Amino acid sequence: MTGRERFLKTLRFEQPDRPPHFEMVFELTQEAFGLKFPEWSPANAAACMALYEKIVRRFGWDALLVFRPAQDPEGVRVAKKHFGNDIAVGAIVWEGIWCFDTIKDWDQFALDLLERPDELHRRAAQFHQNAIDKIDRLTDAGADFIMLAYDVAFNAGPFISPAQFREFVTPYLARQCARVRQRGSIPMFHSDGMMMPILDQIVAAGPAAFQSVDPMAGMDIAEVKRQTYGKLALMGNVQCSYLQHGPPEAIRQSARYCLEHGAPGGGYIFSTSNTVFEGVPLANYELMLDEYRRFCAERTTP
Repeated sequence: MTGRERFLKTLRFEQPDRPPHFEMVFELTQEAFGLKFPEWSPANAAACMALYEKIVRRFGWDALLVFRPAQDPEGVRVAKKHFGNDIAVGAIVWEGIWCFDTIKDWDQFALDLLERPDELHRRAAQFHQNAIDKIDRLTDAGADFIMLAYDVAFNAGPFISPAQFREFVTPYLARQCARVRQRGSIPMFHSDGMMMPILDQIVAAGPAAFQSVDPMAGMDIAEVKRQTYGKLALMGNVQCSYLQHGPPEAIRQSARYCLEHGAPGGGYIFSTSNTVFEGVPLANYELMLDEYRRFCAERTTP
């Protein structure tokens, strides 16, 4: 089974030979390979793909979200040519809805919620159109999936009330997910934070998968899967604070909990609850993957 086949199978809530794995971003290339991504240009495309190849092969990724360069159709086009159908190749779209990245003045935003809702919808329509333009260009380049990376929650809950989220966010997100599907690609959604108060709205908006499932905000993957199985696949939930600081046993326990509760029946992609960012010891990511390999071996041993 190829990585791409494994990725697609689990999104259909079918049981693959093992849970697929990849990360949104991997920033430890210097530690892992003694290399950094060169500045993106056509002349450096081969070097970028060679480094992606090292990441995919060493860590057993089944998909690649092109993060160098981000939101760039040419990067997707080159990655698709390089990897073919061995793995799924996707792209990130940022700032498509009201979210942390699009709020520049929180005080003004709070006032506008009460006094100028029409202005918020006007701005939301601008964000949305920019996202649609990016989606069209990235899917034209052949992206198998689009990660709509929009942080909308703190550890305590969403950045606005569920009712306000339903008015100012969900309709635009739903239209973007629909556009991705219309273009023959797969919509995925990322947000950190406590998403339970708006989880029903995320499901209704129509992404195929939800990444983060943030345990530091109290997101229990067992409960999230109970509520979403068959409607929304899950990705993530291995606690990033443990990946950064340890201890080793906590990393193993977090990885094992995700796999035991997320993997059965398909619908789960194994990953950290955010990204493999600078400051994470490479040995800790390797430890997380060692637990993953143990889990997979246990389920294939006669």
